[in-house]
Amino acid sequence: MQVKRRNLIKAGLMTALTATLAVAGLTATSVANAGYNVWTNNYTLPLADLQARIEPHFPANLQYAQVFQVQLSHPRLTLNVADNRVVTVVDMKVVSNLLLAAPITGTLTLSSRLKYDPPSRSIRLDAPRVERVDVGGIGAQYAQQLNAIGAVVAEQVLNNYPIYTFKPEDLRLGGKTFEPGAITMQTDGIVVEVKET
Repeated sequence: MQVKRRNLIKAGLMTALTATLAVAGLTATSVANAGYNVWTNNYTLPLADLQARIEPHFPANLQYAQVFQVQLSHPRLTLNVADNRVVTVVDMKVVSNLLLAAPITGTLTLSSRLKYDPPSRSIRLDAPRVERVDVGGIGAQYAQQLNAIGAVVAEQVLNNYPIYTFKPEDLRLGGKTFEPGAITMQTDGIVVEVKET
């Protein structure tokens, strides 16, 4: 009898909780899919999702100083928790029929801040900078050009690139509207604080 009563109480509590979430415009499934934590007012965006969103932007091709053709491919994202920056490593190939006997291949490492853009409801890469250029078998005479190429890549390919866009319903809850605030890096994703407007 006591077990039956306990089960009834448990069922009643679950029904009440489900109803509360439904009224608030959230179900357990939608919370899990969106990565929203109703208790902390945070969205968690997994690194794997961010990686999937930047991959369609590559391969990318651009020209530098009218003599270098730069090909970029295979972006890999990591998160620098200490500096609160997104790190992007891309494979790079530089070709110049005028100045290079053979193409230069290597990797380019860039890092970016993140910012929220209200008109588009998107989180975008901001202020990218060159962290490292790794190439093999090349003389120091090309180091300056490669760093300059890296700076162009940072500005033209990554700056202001949207890596996540909120749907309108993501920022509405129980008749209230919310807007993203502070963005914090974790090792496996980013946490976006949302505040009532």
